[in-house]
Amino acid sequence: MDTDSGRDLISDLPQSIIESILIKVPLLDAVRTSILSRKWRYKWATITQLVFNDTCLIPCNDKSIVSCNLVNFITRCLFLHDGPIHKFELNTSYSPTSPDLDQWLLFLSRKDIKELIIDIGEDDWFRAPSCVFFCPKLTHLVLVRCELNPPPNFKGFLYLKHLSLQQVIIPPHDIEVLISSCPLLESLTLSYFDSLELTIRAPNLKYLNLEGEFKDIRLENTPCLVGISVAMYMTDDIAEHFEQSSGCNFDKFLGGVPCLERLIGHIYFTKYLSIGNEQGSFPVIYQNLKFIELYQVSFEDMKELLVVLRMIVSSPNLEELQISSSSITTTADIYDLDFWEKDWPADCTFSKLKIVHMTDFSGLPHEIAFIKFLLGHSPVLEQMIVAPTIYVTDKVVKMLIDLLTFRRASPLATVKFVQEPL
Repeated sequence: MDTDSGRDLISDLPQSIIESILIKVPLLDAVRTSILSRKWRYKWATITQLVFNDTCLIPCNDKSIVSCNLVNFITRCLFLHDGPIHKFELNTSYSPTSPDLDQWLLFLSRKDIKELIIDIGEDDWFRAPSCVFFCPKLTHLVLVRCELNPPPNFKGFLYLKHLSLQQVIIPPHDIEVLISSCPLLESLTLSYFDSLELTIRAPNLKYLNLEGEFKDIRLENTPCLVGISVAMYMTDDIAEHFEQSSGCNFDKFLGGVPCLERLIGHIYFTKYLSIGNEQGSFPVIYQNLKFIELYQVSFEDMKELLVVLRMIVSSPNLEELQISSSSITTTADIYDLDFWEKDWPADCTFSKLKIVHMTDFSGLPHEIAFIKFLLGHSPVLEQMIVAPTIYVTDKVVKMLIDLLTFRRASPLATVKFVQEPL
């Protein structure tokens, strides 16, 4: 006879297994397990990961009631919790009051918090209390729409590996000090910063994601970077600053990242890199760079074109290249097509390039010459995908057909025309 048929096998599981089950369900459901039996009454109270989001809310038409219920639920959960809290995430469209948030963060600073994520209300901002800077075991920090002022006695986050600040107001000097005070930092995201001149010093940084109105970006002591994504927004003030900039932006930004594996440059990135860039020797070779994606490159601007060429020529192991074109400016040397014959050596070879994807193709002379250059110097190329601009004319169609006649260094290379969806 089976003597275990009446046993409560789930309740007798080790606490570590029960916790691994509870953290996989919404927190509200985890708390509700208290009604299962006396054994389960406080099982949830020792889980080390607390995630509060809109799944914790009971629907109601009155937003103020929902917000009040959320605050009461969070406060009660923290009050009843027993033991360390390694992860606290608050991601909701309902904003608690500053006193409530300050109280929770103070409580968490005494609970060995390691991961802290705060993203509340699309239209609401909060001021991070000073206690946030005194969480010595933090490894993961994400703050969205907040005001941040490190106190004078802040010594840094010695164990922080991931830092994400989105729409954060912080003095420019303080953001640089904050980054440099995280010696183990591996991933950095800065989004929606305005008119910022930034120098990043992070010896262990591997992944960098920047988005905003940056006047200048300098990477110093970032030898471990393997992935970069940059989106730069242009204003009249920043455009004027670009024109007055001294030095070579390409060298300032990419001159010290020899381990780079993946590079994504959104709008105005190649424009920024073109400031101060001159044709000549390339001091840094990116042996590990296999993927490059560039948005809105102006093939009418020779300086931007030189930036693109410098990138791919300096990346001997490049396997995939994606470029979208832009025709915003016009320069006098737009039709200087002799450039391709006299300024670039015939033995230039992209020996690992397999895939090229060009979008918003409008048939500009340098666009065509660039495609011809890649086809003729890529011996293992497998696929060249060309997507014309939405304004397709008979002239563009004829140019696309002409591409089929260009010499191909690779016997396997195919040229494919696609129409991108609107």
